[in-house]
Amino acid sequence: MNRPLCIAHLYPDLLNLYADKGNILTLKRRLEWRGLEAQVTLVTSSEEARPGDYDLVLLGGGSDREQEIVSRTLRRSRDEWKAAVEDGLPLLAVCGGYQLLGEYYQLPDGTKVPGLELLDMVTVAGSPRLIGNVAIESDECGTIVGFENHGGRTTHHHAPLGKVISGHGNNGTDGHEGVRYKNVFGTYIHGPLLPKNPALADFILQTALDYAGIDVKLEPLDDELEKAARTAFQVRRMNLSEVAAQTP
Repeated sequence: MNRPLCIAHLYPDLLNLYADKGNILTLKRRLEWRGLEAQVTLVTSSEEARPGDYDLVLLGGGSDREQEIVSRTLRRSRDEWKAAVEDGLPLLAVCGGYQLLGEYYQLPDGTKVPGLELLDMVTVAGSPRLIGNVAIESDECGTIVGFENHGGRTTHHHAPLGKVISGHGNNGTDGHEGVRYKNVFGTYIHGPLLPKNPALADFILQTALDYAGIDVKLEPLDDELEKAARTAFQVRRMNLSEVAAQTP
């Protein structure tokens, strides 16, 4: 019998600005619907995260102040995180958590919040904020949809999570959104991300199962509700685009 998949939700008491608990619930439920078990570990700000104990890690979004606190905590074990990522640890980082994967996040006053330096990536605060519905095209998961709301402009030299179809993406200029490096998935898409994007959720889960050595290939689920949510989003996106095009 296969063991449970160990999923760590890092610092939900600080980094849950964009309903990141919904991502954890989606991962857990999609395993349970297939008769598989998930063991979710909530690592609070008073605890030390141990990357070697997990099969999949979620790092959510938070304010600049909360990012600074998490940065100080995680950097104490930066070498462990670097080794784990290079070894293939699956990691989903959303918004503020995504920014923490890079070298630094530069605040509006010029202060640089050090990141984990896991990726060749920097983020600099800009204006105006990049806000609105976003859709991207991913080679691995097709169309990914959601919402973005970030002041940071992120640049990196890795593969993106996808190409922007609608919205702003990493910085509003290069047409890319998020990052894919080994088994790291970084993105500004939230709201939360995974309930509306079952193909991405399953791709991440399969990556984690393979990493954990759990010999299971995920079979498709009946995702009618998820498809309805995506259709509603896409209709709304198209309607808004038509209104914008007709507005003088």
